[in-house]
Amino acid sequence: MKTMSKINVAVIGFGHLGSKHAQIYTSFDNVNLKAACDTDESKLQKISSDCGAKPYLDYRKLISEEDIQAASICVPTELHYQIAKDCLQKNIHVLVEKPVTNTVKQADELLKLAKRRKLIFQVGHVERFNSAFQAVQELVKKPLFIECHRLSPFPGRSLDIGVVLDLMIHDIDIILGLVRSKPKHIDAVGVNVLTQYEDIANVRINFQNGCVCNLTASRVSDETMRKIRIFVKDTYISLDYVKQEAFIYRKESDKITCQQMQIEKEQPLQKELGDFINCVVTNHKPVVSGLEAREALDLAIKIKNQIWRR
Repeated sequence: MKTMSKINVAVIGFGHLGSKHAQIYTSFDNVNLKAACDTDESKLQKISSDCGAKPYLDYRKLISEEDIQAASICVPTELHYQIAKDCLQKNIHVLVEKPVTNTVKQADELLKLAKRRKLIFQVGHVERFNSAFQAVQELVKKPLFIECHRLSPFPGRSLDIGVVLDLMIHDIDIILGLVRSKPKHIDAVGVNVLTQYEDIANVRINFQNGCVCNLTASRVSDETMRKIRIFVKDTYISLDYVKQEAFIYRKESDKITCQQMQIEKEQPLQKELGDFINCVVTNHKPVVSGLEAREALDLAIKIKNQIWRR
């Protein structure tokens, strides 16, 4: 039996997520974590030693010198566009963390480049890989109302963007995938509390097909909450992303029944990276391609801009 060759992978950026990417890649049998890049030399040396990857302080040198087939880009958002562009131009498949870029125009350029070179361009909207969400999404037909709450204590990271692009964009991506309609009206409010950007935000979105969504995101909460409630005809679905639990309430005759779904809890990031590598190998479309991420970014920017106009 022929042994499948390993995919040579690099991780660029070793903040909170980059380190997790590296750890997961080293657990995959079909991946060779060949190179690692970060501008912090002491952090880089430790990571590369732990993972057995060749260290680089400059990603441009990495992609020029190493035979890399795929890369995870886990740097601050403002650097996503240039690094992703340089990787794609070197014919390297790309997984970039969310939000995809700073602007929709940048996202469109990367989409065209990836399509032209027939490369995988995936974006890290990790909630799509949450086991609870994957268990219920097929049940959601023509949602009438969706409510999302994504709250966290002050993170001390990702402070180059506001809470809309940092946290709410996860739920924006989720609802766009569920509603499958264009937004008709947006009513957004938010305030900055601890940073120069909005730290708490709320938006009500009316879609063209009649669905209404209410989203709240905060990074100044004393608790962590990541929940979504979905209402369809005669059914209400309550999902907790953190606990990976889902309950389905149904109207049957003149009473309401409750069913807890049987869900096998898995690590969403591991599933996401596994999907990325599988797409590289098979050339399948990612669960969250650059196109879905571009649509989520477009709506997130409209929400953010409305908040700051007020």
